[in-house]
Amino acid sequence: MVKLGVIQEGNETTFSLFSKHATGVELRLFKVDEKDPFQEVSLTKEGDMWKVTLPSLPETFEYTYRCDGPYNPKEGHLFNKEIDLVDPYATLLNQSPLWNGQKQALRGVVTPKEPFDWEEDARPMIPQEELIIYEMHVRGFTQDASSRVKHPGTFLGMIEKIPFLKELGINAVELLPIHTFNEKEPPNYWGYSTLNFFTPMRPYGTQKELKMLVKALHQEGIEVILDVVYNHTDDKASFRGIDNASYYIVDENGDHNYSGCGNTFNCNHPAAAHLIVDSLRHFVTEFHIDGFRFDLAPILTRGQEGNPMENPPVIEMIHRDPILAPTKLIAEPWDAAGLYLGGKFPSYRFACWNDRFRDGVRHFIRGDGNAKEMKECILGSPNLYDSPNKSINFITAHDGFSLSDLVSYNEKHNEANGENSKDGTDHNISWNCGEEGRSVKSEILFLRQKQMMNFQLALMVSRGVPMVLMGDEYGHTKNGNNNAWCQDNELNHFLWNRIIRIPFLVDLISLRKEHLKKIESIDWLSDAPLAFLVNKTLLIAFNPSKETVSWPIPSGNWKKIIDTHSLKGELTSEYTLHPFSSIVLISTSGLTH
Repeated sequence: MVKLGVIQEGNETTFSLFSKHATGVELRLFKVDEKDPFQEVSLTKEGDMWKVTLPSLPETFEYTYRCDGPYNPKEGHLFNKEIDLVDPYATLLNQSPLWNGQKQALRGVVTPKEPFDWEEDARPMIPQEELIIYEMHVRGFTQDASSRVKHPGTFLGMIEKIPFLKELGINAVELLPIHTFNEKEPPNYWGYSTLNFFTPMRPYGTQKELKMLVKALHQEGIEVILDVVYNHTDDKASFRGIDNASYYIVDENGDHNYSGCGNTFNCNHPAAAHLIVDSLRHFVTEFHIDGFRFDLAPILTRGQEGNPMENPPVIEMIHRDPILAPTKLIAEPWDAAGLYLGGKFPSYRFACWNDRFRDGVRHFIRGDGNAKEMKECILGSPNLYDSPNKSINFITAHDGFSLSDLVSYNEKHNEANGENSKDGTDHNISWNCGEEGRSVKSEILFLRQKQMMNFQLALMVSRGVPMVLMGDEYGHTKNGNNNAWCQDNELNHFLWNRIIRIPFLVDLISLRKEHLKKIESIDWLSDAPLAFLVNKTLLIAFNPSKETVSWPIPSGNWKKIIDTHSLKGELTSEYTLHPFSSIVLISTSGLTH
């Protein structure tokens, strides 16, 4: 396939654009910030590609396309030759550096590439079984004034807080979307409304600053995984006017909405598939990205009519691409139309977000689950995955309740989103511990704290790859909002002045690294409480009931290192497990430290 976008060779610049159904394409060239173009030229069609080569262009300029063709929504055609369109392959845009600051229409920008010294940058290449992921939002991490960084809400702000990430003990960050997105209409904070797949979001920083962030994280042994959204685009994305019928799955009634976001990208159309792979390759080669998490990934397996495919071309292309070979690939294995591929994603290279782990652990810790299901979770869901490394375990994620809200609310409270709380899932499997929302009752606060610790312990002692949500380490609340996609405020911002519970998670991560890096054996001791031995050296027990349980400790020399109820008290031959509490004992037999 012809290389698309802008290619400069010597004194000549070639512009290439895909559009199967356009009848004419015009290139418009602008001086920076000028309203009117200094040159307009028609492209020549070669197959489904449109091309033109021009000599002696300015060193820096902006450009757009205008595409002529039929306007027939029933056939998927939405051409309008009066609308300026951004090149889908543009690698630089005239985007404002300010959040909500874009005043003019987006254009592609061509300018000499800014040099960057990667020095001896090397990807950490952390083995999958040792990965500990921290899901986070670039803006939200340092936007609050309590962060006290020089560049809040940006890549540079993140760099200032790398020591915190290092102290926490995680070794991978999973960044919510950083592809250029529309943050304005409607207000979109999370970033799942892509405008361009080749450019980072300018309000987060320059391309050089993204490289600085990746380089700094790599120096601390932390990998960078990007949450990418190829399943749909923002409605203002230029694909509509370039070739709607090719880039989207459409029918006579308009768009298919497998994404739940109004449109569905036609991922297995050759043009769209190549664009997706080219975008991934660009971020690996240009920014040294270590991996990708694919939002609503089953859409990447749907054919051009929307039907699931056994061997989807775009997945095959990603799977076999040599540049993508060293990257970590993670699928969100469901879409908004009910297609679920957990444990059966059509490429062995993909791990999957494990919602069955999430739900099973939530039920169990809440007290209405069962030991059999919890055992499957602890074992890495062997009923779903042929290897625990394929299971991305999580209790909470950006989508849904935070950990604090999971133990503080029985119902969602999404009124602030302006949809009468009709948005967001009702499938929360939460428990408010006796009072809805904020409480001043000491017994409720104590129970909530225990439950959060129980959840975090279950996450860190299970086989599979654990993922922690930003803010859960200190008990961040979104006030019961389980769909805070539009909230650019303290509901989503990391509040640095509220950090109080971090040592517990730090200790858990340290425990996992030291004793659970490789789980060779799990021996079940009892179902009530659920107790088991890991590698013959760690004894772990959960009591998710309202009753105190006295439980005989196996013979040997044991030291108590975790009790989510209390660390006080000496060990005897019988252990008292308090209601809704869990313990970890370590064998001191034969230990030299």
